[in-house]
Amino acid sequence: MSLRWAFLSTARINRLVLEGARESDRADVIAVASRDAARAEAYARDHQIERAYASYDALLADSDVEAVYIPLPNSMHVEWTLRALEAGKHVLCEKPFSRHAEEVERAFDVAESAGLVLSEGFMWRHNPQAAKVSELVAEGAIGRLRVVRVAMSFQLATVHGEHDARFRPELDGGALMDVGCYCVSAIRLVAGEPERAKGEQIVGESGVDVVFAGTLACADDVVGHFDCGFVLPRRGELEVIGEAGSLFVPDPFHVAAPGIELRRQNGVDHIALERANSYQLELENIADAVRGEAPLLLGRDDAVGQARTIDALYRSAA
Repeated sequence: MSLRWAFLSTARINRLVLEGARESDRADVIAVASRDAARAEAYARDHQIERAYASYDALLADSDVEAVYIPLPNSMHVEWTLRALEAGKHVLCEKPFSRHAEEVERAFDVAESAGLVLSEGFMWRHNPQAAKVSELVAEGAIGRLRVVRVAMSFQLATVHGEHDARFRPELDGGALMDVGCYCVSAIRLVAGEPERAKGEQIVGESGVDVVFAGTLACADDVVGHFDCGFVLPRRGELEVIGEAGSLFVPDPFHVAAPGIELRRQNGVDHIALERANSYQLELENIADAVRGEAPLLLGRDDAVGQARTIDALYRSAA
């Protein structure tokens, strides 16, 4: 049975989630809301969405909506997640949920007490490529794990303009929050929760970090290192390094071109993977969790771990 979704805003990323929903028989987007009635109506018309609302509260009052996707600016994530949960909706909140672990805990307390599903939107974790990386590490393909190296960056002002919300500190912008959170997620996936975190940042004119580099010390003497930024060339790569070899993933997050290089001393094996829509798989996992047909991939523990690590990195950099 298809889960009935609504979008809380007309954000650019909606189109990717909408594409995922349209490839699935378990997700149906029936409504969208904006604080501008004309914008909501135009968006609904352009994307063949049945209902348009001129306020977020009006959308949450729609009893036909079962689940809400929240792609609002970072500073609004927790507030509107709580409002959606209080309205009886399941919630997929776009990453990063929050940098404050206590806020994340409170939201999951509300969700669990109401019997609702809540998940943070790291779509890449739902892609088979991420599962394959974990599987190869676990089965010892590269020997004892030692180092995880990740990078993600792009020119934000060139792509989206200098007034983008991610440049605004009052909206919890910043490179670590926007792209660095992917790097943190990747390190935690293969190395577990960090025991120590060290960060360095370069703060831009608007007051947010435009470059951030961090080191995470994890259990069993594993070190994770990453860098991210808004003023660097477009990059996205992951390397998982063990004593007997390494896994290099040239497209770990968008997964437009899936594939893994298994590098050993005697050569390189190319592990081919079929393309899959990460957003479709994300929506289907939530639908299955709502119906009690599968466990939720990204729940409380992962979201709290993310928030704690991001907060520790910012505190170190400050």
